[in-house]
Amino acid sequence: MDEDGGYRWEGGYEKTWEAIQEDKEGMLDISVQDIIQKARRKRLEERSGKTKLGMMRHLYIVLDMSENMKRQDLKPTRLRCCEKLLEKFTEEYFYLNPISQMGIIVTSNKRAEKVSDMTGNPRRHIEVLKSLVDKPCSGEPSLQNSLELVTQTLKNMPSHTSREVIIIMGSLTTCDPGDINKSLQEAVNMKIKCSVINLSAEVRIYKELASKTGGHHAVILDDHHLQDLLSEHLNPPASLAAQQANLIRMGFPSHAGPGDAGLGMCLCHLDTGGEKISSSGYICPQCRARYCELPVECRGCGMTLVSAPHLARSYHHLFPLALFQELSPEDTPADQSWCNGCGKRFKQQMDKKVYRCPSCLKVYCSECDLFIHETLHSCPACCARPPPTQQQNGHVNGAGSTTNGVP
Repeated sequence: MDEDGGYRWEGGYEKTWEAIQEDKEGMLDISVQDIIQKARRKRLEERSGKTKLGMMRHLYIVLDMSENMKRQDLKPTRLRCCEKLLEKFTEEYFYLNPISQMGIIVTSNKRAEKVSDMTGNPRRHIEVLKSLVDKPCSGEPSLQNSLELVTQTLKNMPSHTSREVIIIMGSLTTCDPGDINKSLQEAVNMKIKCSVINLSAEVRIYKELASKTGGHHAVILDDHHLQDLLSEHLNPPASLAAQQANLIRMGFPSHAGPGDAGLGMCLCHLDTGGEKISSSGYICPQCRARYCELPVECRGCGMTLVSAPHLARSYHHLFPLALFQELSPEDTPADQSWCNGCGKRFKQQMDKKVYRCPSCLKVYCSECDLFIHETLHSCPACCARPPPTQQQNGHVNGAGSTTNGVP
């Protein structure tokens, strides 16, 4: 209201949509955290089944670097926020998929450029992502040029590996030199799974690309939702029915310390400008080539070089932890009125559902249940139980008698 007693439209309703709080009798107030938690629960239920997984993955990340990435709806800018989240995604991706590879492609000025080749070295990708901060965002992206660059690289990959693309797009347009439907059909024929994360709004061509190739399409709500959408691609996808099981030759190289082997040059640094002669490193058991980090694909003989812990990390993908039984707080036992993980007491107003381990019958809250299945991959109460003894199993002890007194 101004000085004359009238109303001015500039000073009217100034609340944003995020600040609106609906009453209990009106519409439901669904927050971003609720959406993220429901999505995590849905992914947990989907991957709990006995499904053949594609453990060896080849993933390309296509990052939009058009003029729209300068916007500040994601702080400090869209590009800077995406780069930080992609750095964290890269570390977790190679930790959970140690025998997989990844590459990075950027698109701007109606072109597509490969800034990081397909490799299994996470440090190289993180360095490339940090260097993108100094590059300007300009022009429009090109979906067709990005798809053609991806298909040219992935068509030479072996058939037993998965082919995936994650497209992070902030623009509502795409400038393509030809028919985009032909490039889309080529990706379908090559069985490339394309997933699209839109930063602005839903675009028909991106949704159609994800639908035809079997990928996921989503529009973010904020930076936390973007991080959750990226984490959806950390676990290996289901293997295609047409893929056949093949034996893969792998080498387990020994580490040569200083003085154990002769002087040599590391092959993984030949094209980066950081060549140095050293007497330490990992020696390929077949061609005796030297590498400074694992896992890596030998350039001399083509053998995949890994260590035993790398294969051990993939164990929980093959044999996931069983789903916990969903209960209401009223159905929980009287002696278990608190979470066995964080110690929080269950209240009907706060916790609508609780979860019980089918093996040890301990009860956990919703957050601890997700943390156990996504990070720990084992029940803490089951791991804390002592191993069964002969007395508990009733095994024979002594000559012709059992420990429970029954002959």
